[in-house]
Amino acid sequence: MKHLVTGGSGFLGNLIARRLLERGEDVTILDIWEDPSRPKEIKYINCDIRNRDDVAKAMKGVDIVHHNVALVPLTKSGGKFWEVNVVGSRIAAEEATKAKVKGFIHMSSSALYGLPPSCPITAETPLNPIEIYGRGKKAGEEAVRGVLDEEGIPLVVIRPRTILGEGRLGIFQILFEWIKEGRNIYVIGTGNVGFQFVHAHDLMDFYMLALDADKPGVYNVGTERFGTLREGLENLVKHAETETNVRSLPEWLTINGLKLADMLHLSPLAPWHYLTYHKEFFFDVQPLVDMGWKPKYSNDEMFRESYDWFLENFDRVKVEEAASAHRKPVKEALLKVVKWFS
Repeated sequence: MKHLVTGGSGFLGNLIARRLLERGEDVTILDIWEDPSRPKEIKYINCDIRNRDDVAKAMKGVDIVHHNVALVPLTKSGGKFWEVNVVGSRIAAEEATKAKVKGFIHMSSSALYGLPPSCPITAETPLNPIEIYGRGKKAGEEAVRGVLDEEGIPLVVIRPRTILGEGRLGIFQILFEWIKEGRNIYVIGTGNVGFQFVHAHDLMDFYMLALDADKPGVYNVGTERFGTLREGLENLVKHAETETNVRSLPEWLTINGLKLADMLHLSPLAPWHYLTYHKEFFFDVQPLVDMGWKPKYSNDEMFRESYDWFLENFDRVKVEEAASAHRKPVKEALLKVVKWFS
């Protein structure tokens, strides 16, 4: 079958495209940036998801669309969140229906749940995004569903927890670099809250299972084995064998301080980070396990692997020119001052 992966040069889109290629599928990626490491067997189309005419051309003859184009919280894109994550998603869905595709897989976000009233999060948990990125992802998902449902095209929606794995940078690059240098790292509040991540390869395993199952629906994906956020960070520090300590910061003062720094463009952290990372957040993944999925990585195992990859690739990371927000280093801005005192 012929597959089109939008956002195929990004962290997840790249993994999806390569998994499909390994299965012998005909794969094309659509992106505004070409990954120089892209296997030559994967075709590349330079296209902005907001360009309807070019998207329509890319959809011709496609069987399955894997929609991953999205501006992530780290980009702090303001109004562009709506342009890309909502309008762009609607364009992708509309042109996919015109091309009469057989199926559509939409990469969504756990940000749709905002601050859930209780955990584990299940299919019954209400969607209540609390910041601009989450609201845009919710509207984008709803736009896609509205278009595809009207045409009767099967839709699979994936909502992953925060992703770790080899090559994952973004804000984790800051965390890993501080630990490498033996600087203290911080949690908002006690950090003693259940907090779930997902390894990129475990996510891909379920993604392919959902593709093969031909079972439309919404799937929340996270690891089965996790503890508190503080435990995860303390265990990573033990693995790193540095002088780093995990320190607590007062909730109200820290959140409002980070909010002000964000408004003044002095911090790399976005609202999704500082408004939610002090609260418990984890999915009930039993429905996925019942489908035959078995995640291989615990929080601790994926943290260790991600950190070790960072150490091995530190020099390259410092000069990384990848256009994907989750595949390149982040400027610390005001956090560099905090680092000096850590």
